[in-house]
Amino acid sequence: MEFVHKSIMLEEVIESLAIKPNGIYVDGTLGGAGHSSEIAKRLGPEGRLIGIDQDGEAIAAATKRLEPYKDRVTIVRSNYAQMCQVLKELGISKVDGILLDLGVSSYQLDNAERGFTYREDVPLDMRMDQRQTKTARDIVNEYSEMELYHMIRNYGEDKFAKNIAKHIVAARQEAPVETTGQLIEIIKAAIPKKVRATGGHPAKKTFQAIRIELNHELDVLKNNLEDMIDILDDEGRIAIITFHSLEDRIVKNIFRTCERPCICPPEFPVCVCGRESKGKVITRKPIVPGREELEENSRSKSAKLRVFERRITKE
Repeated sequence: MEFVHKSIMLEEVIESLAIKPNGIYVDGTLGGAGHSSEIAKRLGPEGRLIGIDQDGEAIAAATKRLEPYKDRVTIVRSNYAQMCQVLKELGISKVDGILLDLGVSSYQLDNAERGFTYREDVPLDMRMDQRQTKTARDIVNEYSEMELYHMIRNYGEDKFAKNIAKHIVAARQEAPVETTGQLIEIIKAAIPKKVRATGGHPAKKTFQAIRIELNHELDVLKNNLEDMIDILDDEGRIAIITFHSLEDRIVKNIFRTCERPCICPPEFPVCVCGRESKGKVITRKPIVPGREELEENSRSKSAKLRVFERRITKE
């Protein structure tokens, strides 16, 4: 199937990045290159776009879509966690803008074989990078009951996490849990019927938790966001689209700390800790999709866009 991903808040992202025709921009989650094609379109002959993605199918689709701009585009198969290293290898020390769209692509969700969906019965996979050997099946069948409980509670924020973990362990003692369909039935059995009747899909939170755990999504974001801010040039911007509260909280808190890093007690008349601000939060409140986009693309419902601008103190 064709790699399709509707670009969330496309106009808002392009406006937020304040693109300079001769600037250097990085799309750390290239996907089908919806956002990137609009960035490349606005670059002049001296401008440059580096697109990074760990999904081989995304790389193939993006390469095709960005063909008209190949003179100013470099595509690298990697995780955005390696962004600084990728740029170093390309001889780039500073960039004018960075974009991260942290959602699972529509292609990954709709291509049942990738195992992200809870709407079809397919092998448990959920790898964003198919070069990785560990899959969702390994987590479901090998994690202890306590590990499953903590994962579902912390990453899925499911109040039935303890019971779901207990049911998974009991079921796999009979036979390994191999498919999404089997896992869904186990989860359903762990959640009271009246709750299943009123909420969303009962497996949604557990699937989210497994996906985050398998792909280290929160750790990658938490451990690399400040480094990405550091490679922005003066007045360069980083725009990040998140799709659930866990990601959004990380972005919000790191942006806030980068703007106001001082750790001196409030009663101190002047700062003595020496921590300098890295810049300014542009979005005091996150930008969310407009009504028209929500009507056209239901997957944009939970999206939030936050933007930070680098300010380098002149000596």
